[in-house]
Amino acid sequence: MKEHFSDELATGATPTTNILIVDDVPQNLVAMEALLQSETMHILKAASGAEALELLLVHDVALALLDVQMPEMDGFTLAELMRGSQRTCNVPIIFLTASPNDPTRSFKGYESGAVDFLYKPIDPHVIQSKVNVFIELHRNRVLLRARNEMLERSLTLNETMIAVLTHDLRSPLTVIMLGADSLRSHVKDGPLARTVAAMEASIMRMGRMIGQLLDFSRIRSDILHLEWREGDLGTIAGNAVSEAQQAHPDRVIELATHGALQGCFDTDRLGQVFSNLIGNALQHGAVDAPVEVTVDGSEAEQLRIVVRNAGQVPDALLPRIFEPFKGAGSRSEGLGLGLYIVDQFARAHGGEASARNIDGHAEFEVRIRRRGPATPVAGG
Repeated sequence: MKEHFSDELATGATPTTNILIVDDVPQNLVAMEALLQSETMHILKAASGAEALELLLVHDVALALLDVQMPEMDGFTLAELMRGSQRTCNVPIIFLTASPNDPTRSFKGYESGAVDFLYKPIDPHVIQSKVNVFIELHRNRVLLRARNEMLERSLTLNETMIAVLTHDLRSPLTVIMLGADSLRSHVKDGPLARTVAAMEASIMRMGRMIGQLLDFSRIRSDILHLEWREGDLGTIAGNAVSEAQQAHPDRVIELATHGALQGCFDTDRLGQVFSNLIGNALQHGAVDAPVEVTVDGSEAEQLRIVVRNAGQVPDALLPRIFEPFKGAGSRSEGLGLGLYIVDQFARAHGGEASARNIDGHAEFEVRIRRRGPATPVAGG
């Protein structure tokens, strides 16, 4: 039924919808079929509850019209069986009965899962209107499900293409890097030397962007694996600060450590956390103020990383700062994935990332469990 609906959706045709009518009186089945039959509606008829259950195993039904008084299995029992099955638990049920309006019977019908209760003789206009409402609801629900499935397929394809593309880009980038190294060894100063230096800076930037895209695709695909090993968070922080300082010799980066910083974690991923946070602070912080990096191991079960820079995160951006691509903009030197990756790596280590504005400073904090393994990264 799903494939049939998708084909009709693709061609622009109005899909056919199944309606189930259950009544032990053949004349009633014929009359209801004649009343409701249309080009876009397929009527399924059952003369007993058992026959109705067989049809429900095969067909996707938008609405069930059940006669209450039937031998062997009455409408209430059939409705309860439908509600107990995952396949049919959401099928709307309208009960049809020739009995006088009995509040007790009506209560039992609604308790069995009915959405409506109609009494014979049934007004044709009333039942047609009610059936049309449920048909429209069903079609909208199936249409939404089909569109969601197409969207999921498109997203999966896009993420696969990103993963393949970024992986394949590494080889030609390595060749370019080797070429720039060769040029630098032959050119010591002058305009050409400055050109080579600019090339190397751009190559490093491209490498970071490719790395971020690879991490993004792994996170989204739930294939990011962490390498748990013993390490010292202070050493990781020191290496990251030293690397950032070499790349920005005109900036001041201060590192402070407190407490015991040993633990079991993925040292490479946490090195990325430091690099991304420090890089973000250097990029967006005031150039005449230091970037402050604090690593705190005072707590027994957690390790804490704080990176501060002078300046403010816009209030409108603050609640969404760790979403992917939110950081990309006119001043951005990347793809806006750095803080997203920080947040995901923090979650993978059983912790969390947060951001706030305090006393004229933007402060980013990451808390992680001192020892893993932790809950795997959730793709998105």
